[in-house]
Amino acid sequence: MRLELCDLPPPARNEILVRVKAASVNPFDWKVRLGTMKFMTGRRLPRAMGSDFSGVAQSVGAGVTRVQVGDEVLGTAPFKRQGAFAEQLITEEKRVVRKPATLSFEEAATLPTVGVTAWLALVVKGQLKPGQRVFVNGALGGVGQAAVHIAKALGASVTGRVGPSALADAKAIGIDPVLDYTRDIPADLKKRFDIVLDTNGSLTPAQGEALVKRGGFVIDTNPSAQKFIRSLFSRRRKFVFGNPTTEVLQKIADLAGSGKLPLSIGRVAALDDAIALIGDLEAGRVRDRCC
Repeated sequence: MRLELCDLPPPARNEILVRVKAASVNPFDWKVRLGTMKFMTGRRLPRAMGSDFSGVAQSVGAGVTRVQVGDEVLGTAPFKRQGAFAEQLITEEKRVVRKPATLSFEEAATLPTVGVTAWLALVVKGQLKPGQRVFVNGALGGVGQAAVHIAKALGASVTGRVGPSALADAKAIGIDPVLDYTRDIPADLKKRFDIVLDTNGSLTPAQGEALVKRGGFVIDTNPSAQKFIRSLFSRRRKFVFGNPTTEVLQKIADLAGSGKLPLSIGRVAALDDAIALIGDLEAGRVRDRCC
């Protein structure tokens, strides 16, 4: 990773040039660097990095109707182009929505990937309904926090599984009960949940199947090859990837703007310090959700 100067072209049709105010770091970002996402992003190097951002629209291309110059926005950069870790970026209009005035730029930048992923998992794939019970494995990661808040906002109850040092933080955001992942899952939780959401891949297939009710769903956001293959042949096991749509991104922005989707920020760093920060996150030395 390195910082370099480059010139951006004017935005093309349906594109927006954004002056970036904040960009959040997700595991997807260092997976791009490692090359594990080249089936989506392509193989050409060098390439820009960074997906989630917030900022101000500087200019718009032909055909853009929802965003005007000067609008404060949040969104994602295109998968194959990326570029949120920069002073400016070009993205597609369909990938941005207006930033709620109640959110800071840093808060807004944490939302797109994790919020959309959690919404797709719970609402689209899991068909979440009020009064249902949700189990979130990895409940204090980015997607985990978003899932907890979305589930509670939609009238569900949440059981979460976290590390032993995070038990108090998990209780503070309304998870009840909270489980320690270093201990066995209690037997009395067997077949209790309408949705089992595994955000970090550490639930075994047997554990997920043991927790979910008849007619419920086990959903993975980071599946192993074995789990992905299972999802192809099982109606109850599903896989989700947070590909944003304008409609879902707007729902996430509205929830956050109303105070129902707060996400923690581990560290705020200047662009000049981004390389060291990404390295620390990749190595597990810093809590995620950084800008």
